[in-house]
Amino acid sequence: MNLFEKQLSSERVYEGGFLSVRKDKVALPDGKAATREYIVHPGAVAILALTPQRELVLERQFRYPAGREFIEIPAGKIDPGEAPELTARRELLEETGYRSDNWVYLGTAHPCIGYSNEKISYYVAQDLMLSERQLDEGEFLEVMTQPLEAAMEMVLTGEICDSKSIVGLHWLGAYLGGRMRGVPI
Repeated sequence: MNLFEKQLSSERVYEGGFLSVRKDKVALPDGKAATREYIVHPGAVAILALTPQRELVLERQFRYPAGREFIEIPAGKIDPGEAPELTARRELLEETGYRSDNWVYLGTAHPCIGYSNEKISYYVAQDLMLSERQLDEGEFLEVMTQPLEAAMEMVLTGEICDSKSIVGLHWLGAYLGGRMRGVPI
């Protein structure tokens, strides 16, 4: 069965400093036309950072669109022309003050397929070394560590409830348990 939708026209309806919104006219598989509105996102990375004591580095920060604080794994958007693995290294250092020479790429997930082209690349950073945080201007967050088992339990209790972190912790468990292969970088 052909499910492909062919773009007939595309219009940028909003351009912000970080995101843009497009409104496209598409041809459906049955030949009829439809409109698709979606957010264009530059892409992001998420980091599953493990200390030498096997504790997971987490962040607590306020997320304005949701109107509340969340506990999350470190993450950040990819700058134009930047390779995702370099973004991961940069974001880990900027947000947490940790760096690592032991990195593994786990995979890429698409968190908002109904309304955005955003994709998140997941990385494991192990054997962390503490350095100095370099937060971006206007960025406020608290860094904490939790034993890996406790972080996994925080997902089950709803204390960690953002999809990026839930996917990341699921994949980390699979990777550490030998059920998922990563690519060393």
